Parts: sequence; structure tokens; C-alpha cells
Amino acid sequence: MAEDPDPTEYLFVSLETKRKDQTKPYDGKKMVWVPDEKEGFVLGNIVSTKGDMVTVDCPGGERTMKKELLQQVNPPKFEKCDDMASLTYLNDASVLHNLKERYYIHLIYTYSGLFCVAINPYKRFPIYTKRVVEIYKGRRRTEVPPHVFAVSDGAYMDMLANRENQSMLITGESGAGKTENTKKVIQYFALIAASGFKQQFSSGGNLEDQVVQTNPVLESFGNAKTVRNDNSSRFGKFIRIHFGPMGKLAGADIETYLLEKARVISQQPAERSYHIFYQLMSGKIPGLKEKLLLSNNVNDYHFVSQGKTSIPGVDDGEEFMVTDTAFDVLGFTDEEKE
Repeated sequence: MAEDPDPTEYLFVSLETKRKDQTKPYDGKKMVWVPDEKEGFVLGNIVSTKGDMVTVDCPGGERTMKKELLQQVNPPKFEKCDDMASLTYLNDASVLHNLKERYYIHLIYTYSGLFCVAINPYKRFPIYTKRVVEIYKGRRRTEVPPHVFAVSDGAYMDMLANRENQSMLITGESGAGKTENTKKVIQYFALIAASGFKQQFSSGGNLEDQVVQTNPVLESFGNAKTVRNDNSSRFGKFIRIHFGPMGKLAGADIETYLLEKARVISQQPAERSYHIFYQLMSGKIPGLKEKLLLSNNVNDYHFVSQGKTSIPGVDDGEEFMVTDTAFDVLGFTDEEKE
């Protein structure tokens, strides 16, 4: 079996980068963040001040504006910092700059006090492997770099120490990565709280696998392609994960709400209905389309062909096999699946 890839560059700021940042020129009295229509904010140096008007030398030339529009710049020691609550100047420009600089070197997680901010890289990074789980397992938040695993482990350890329920709220705009991060939280708990023995249920897989395999089923029936997100959750979900007295996984239940029912019969030109319809039409499982009396052309069905019928880079047939396997692990019989 191939070894998990080294996640270091996706979790830590390298010593070379830190040294480079420390040598950046800095003058706290002259350097300021200047509002910019294209970039949001750009770095500038104060040239002169007259009353409440300030002339600033910016990359695009000198500009004169009100002093109140300028924002202070943090010293170089705060470049790419793990926790933005530690910034000397906690302003919009400094927060955006810190998030952007970390994102550019593949660090997608950053703390902001009690919160963990995640920026979707729209690509796969090797930061959710078993090797990474071991880095965060049982460690204090201050001992490891920012990560959704660190937040998850903190909740788990607090539950064990205080014997109280813990909550995690994952929020953000469409395409921010809520679904993916929720899946990683479930994956983490399934790994660190797995039973010492693998109890195989007669009707399906073991408990840890069953908890993880709820995700493909929920996504197939509740997710769809939208203009902003190829795998957008069109419903809300409240997930409870239950643990035994010794902290071992004991079960889970999921409440769903606010499903976008209208999408079943109507889609915008650049969007799709729910994934499951196109998975069924893929014909990946031999004989299933015939059994369900389906044709070979998705365009024969107006309710699911008003917009796009495929997603670039996504194989609906392969996704259907993932869904089908998930149903098997969850203990569904062939009759129940059909």
C-alpha cells in the first residue's frame, strides 16, 4: 500500500518563508493599506499629510484621500500568522492580506480566535489522510497548525473531559466548502473514536464505515450542480454523532430540512437537478434502467433536462457506483435500493 504523502508544505509555513518575511521593509508610521477597486487594498507609503487629507505613494502612483480610509499595517513578524486574533492591527485589510498570503502558499486554514476560517482551494490537498489524523489526535490547538481536525479534536476532548455535548457550526456561502469540511469532521471522528474491534453488522458494514457512507447517499439525493458550485447542497442538515462512555463511536442520526423541492421539476439553463437522476441514467449498473423502464436518452425526460445534463470532470456512472456501495454498507437490500 502506498504511503500517505508528506503534508508538511500544506500545513506549516516553511523556515525559508519565515526568514524572507522577516526581512521585508517596515515603517509603522508611514506604511498603510490603501483601498483599491481591483485588489481591495494595496500597500502604500504616506508622503504628506494636510489636515484630514493624506497623500500616499501607491503602486499606481500617488493618491490623496481622507485619513480615515487608510488602515494600519502589521509588523513583518505577523506575516502569514496562524491566528489573526494575535494581529496588532485587526482591520479588514490585514485580515484579507493574511488569508491571501497563506492561501498563496497552500495554507487554507487560519484561526480567527475561536473560529477556523477555511478557503476552498478547488483542488485536492493531502491534508486529510491518516497520517494527518495522527498529527492532530489528542494534541492541543496551540501545538499544531490550523485545521478542521484540530477543531474536531478539541470538541472531542472537551466532550470526554467535561462529559457535555459539543457543537460545531460549519457555515459559509455557496461553494465555500461546507459539505467537504463536514465530511472531514465525520471522517475524523470515525477514525479517532473507532471501536477497538470492527463489529460487522449482518446487514452491512461496520459502524464507522456506515457513519462515513451516509455522505454519498445524502449528496446523490440532495446535491446538484448550480452556477456557482458543481456539488451544491440544496438542503440543510443537522448531524448528531453519538459516543459511548469511553469515547467510542456509538451511532449517528441526521436531520435534513429545507430541501429545494422545485429543482426536481425545474432547473436554470446552467444548472442540473439532483445528481441521482443522472446517475440512474448512466446505465452503470447492468439491467437497472430496463427494470425501471428508463430510456437511454436523458433528454427524453423534460423534468431533468432543462439545464445541463453533465458536469465537466464528473463521471456520473462512477458516482453511481459510489452511491450503490454506500447503500450496501448502510445495510440496504437490493429490493430496498430499487
